[in-house]
Amino acid sequence: MANLKEIRNRITSVSSTMQITSAMKMVSAAKLKKAQDAITAMRPYSEKLTELLQNLSATLDSDNGGVFAEQRAVNKVLIVAITSNRGLCGAFNANVMKQIKNLQDAYAGKKVDVLAIGKKGNDGLKKTCNIVGNESSLFDTLTFENVANVAQSLMDKFAAGDYDKIEIVYNHFKNAATQIVLTEQFLPLAPAKTTEAATTATDYIFEPSKEEIVKSLVPLSLKTQLYKAIRDSFASEHGARMTAMHKATDNATDLRNQLKLTYNKARQAAITNEILEIVGGAEALNN
Repeated sequence: MANLKEIRNRITSVSSTMQITSAMKMVSAAKLKKAQDAITAMRPYSEKLTELLQNLSATLDSDNGGVFAEQRAVNKVLIVAITSNRGLCGAFNANVMKQIKNLQDAYAGKKVDVLAIGKKGNDGLKKTCNIVGNESSLFDTLTFENVANVAQSLMDKFAAGDYDKIEIVYNHFKNAATQIVLTEQFLPLAPAKTTEAATTATDYIFEPSKEEIVKSLVPLSLKTQLYKAIRDSFASEHGARMTAMHKATDNATDLRNQLKLTYNKARQAAITNEILEIVGGAEALNN
């Protein structure tokens, strides 16, 4: 059994760790509220705008402004991996990297490049993937304008034929304890689902014209889609970190309690031994 000094040192160390994880949990909880409100507010707008543009662009050919809806034979694929710049958030980053590995296997025999948004994804994937860019600085100032520049670069590469398909992999925020890894098709625009309800809903009157509307709104829709995905991942990161730090704090508390129990038992045993030695010495003197 470890001596009392060693146990006291371990108790002090675990208590310090528990204070750190508890503080990180509270910080993440505060940041999560703001990030959750932001993604909850923009998600309906983004989804409706994407649905509207899918319906419009599906009726156009590439010569009439539907270049972003052009379906090509898939030989060159770009995967946008959205992770975090910091760790201590459980399996948040590992799940994204695992999904990217699955996509690489699915696109076996094709050229697959990865654009990393997040330092952890860049560091974790550079040994197994062809990283063509790292946009980790987006999280330093997460604004629509900064994300729009990245989205415009992706659109330019697709329009130039550098890639036949661009997909986004990120963590979708469901709640603070649950994040779901999603793979969304960024380009070309996914065809709209054809149902009677959708056909009725897409009976629009266009002014000035369908082509001009698509040309102006499709880039906005794509920029909004990427911004929504990054915002979604940002909220998921804080939720995952808050949950991970909550579990770490609970584990540290359990370990500290076990160490205190061990310390008390060891201390009690030491006191008992001292009493026995004193009694034994007294008996020896009496004899």
